[in-house]
Amino acid sequence: MKAFMDENFLLENKAAEELYHDYARDLPIIDYHCHLQPSEIAADRQFENMTKIWLDGDHYKWRAMRAYGVDERYCTGDASDFEKFEKWAQTVPHTLRNPLYHWTHMELQRPFGIKKLLNPKTAREIYEEANELLNTDAFTARNVMRSFKVEVVCTTDDPLDSLEHHQKVKDDGLEIKVLPTWRPDRAMMVDDPLLFNRFIDRLEKVSDCTIISFKDFLQGLAARHDYFHRMGCRLSDHGLETIPFAEYTDKELEGVFVRIRQGMMLSQEDKRKFRCAVLVHLALMDHEKGWTQQFHLGALRNNSTRMFKRLGPDKGYDSIGDFELARPLSRFLNKLDEDDRLAKTILYNLNPRDNELIATMAGNFNDGSIRGKMQFGSGWWFLDQKDGMQKQINALSSLGLLSCFVGMLTDSRSFLSYPRHDYFRRILCNLIGADMERGEIPHDMELVGGMVKDICYYNAKEYFGFFQ
Repeated sequence: MKAFMDENFLLENKAAEELYHDYARDLPIIDYHCHLQPSEIAADRQFENMTKIWLDGDHYKWRAMRAYGVDERYCTGDASDFEKFEKWAQTVPHTLRNPLYHWTHMELQRPFGIKKLLNPKTAREIYEEANELLNTDAFTARNVMRSFKVEVVCTTDDPLDSLEHHQKVKDDGLEIKVLPTWRPDRAMMVDDPLLFNRFIDRLEKVSDCTIISFKDFLQGLAARHDYFHRMGCRLSDHGLETIPFAEYTDKELEGVFVRIRQGMMLSQEDKRKFRCAVLVHLALMDHEKGWTQQFHLGALRNNSTRMFKRLGPDKGYDSIGDFELARPLSRFLNKLDEDDRLAKTILYNLNPRDNELIATMAGNFNDGSIRGKMQFGSGWWFLDQKDGMQKQINALSSLGLLSCFVGMLTDSRSFLSYPRHDYFRRILCNLIGADMERGEIPHDMELVGGMVKDICYYNAKEYFGFFQ
């Protein structure tokens, strides 16, 4: 019987062990999509305790705690930091077979070197041991990233953001690249005319232009897009239920924009046309600058109205949706491809039923111009766990080229989430190692190990061009 979480954790055969230890384990990390706060990197934040660095903002843990019957006061409420940690410690033993059990103990082992199991009996001891380390220079935000060999971090940023913290990091000469990612979701949120007009008003100020027409609106966004590019941004990201595709004319869009500025509610068809037009124009901007565009599709957000009113978004009340993806996504990508202006693209699905759909859709628009131009993105959110990663890897392997895959990301708000890359690398090596052991692929470590290294690091390094 294997020991829990030893050096060969998740590695079930000798080939997997060799692939992981000799080819994957020590590679640097390119974290091309995350939700870290750039202000904390700029300040090189010293976290006061484990609750601040580990539990604050972590909706994965909050969902588990609520399921176990923990009151909201210990999740997002006013309980003391240790009380919140203690409630998490009480919950952890009951997360067996949930990925949180693995992640929790991986994050205690590295970077803290703590191999004890977290439970009510060990909570105080682990809390104090970790806090003592957090108060040393080795555990500032930047040094935690250094300990994981992080080379690039791409944060997620609104078009109106000043990016002052990214500039501070750059001015400090930090060897880790901390780059913004263009996340223009609010540029398409026209359900509430009041909030959307406030966005337009702020866009006028930060882009230094007057916005009267739809054309002006696009010029304002373009000005911010240019600014993001100057600040090192090379990726966009869009969080959508599904692609809002509709045919439209310039005249129709100008009329829709007038109604928006007048504070009028739009019809569903007008909303779809407006959103599609904005998305198309943003995609053309991405292509012009050689960026990569990312689409995170399929989340059904803020399901509990009661808790949304109480706590706001991103508090753990989102789930997998069952939206139609194929036809609108195909029409959108084709519209860009018709004029050969489709940027490098990464597609992420949240519903596992759509794995094969996304894998084959990506293959429709590869044109030989760029290796792996169209990417079936890594297991996202509810799927960034063992089963979800295996299914994504297997679908991509069967229907595309796994060898061109740009690999894992954290998609996290925590500086302690980098073990997710190690988790992915172990799962990848175990799957491929099992193929080798069965004789399904050659037992050629130079060939197979090279592919593993590419997926874990080198493909992303080449694809995104951060070092050019």
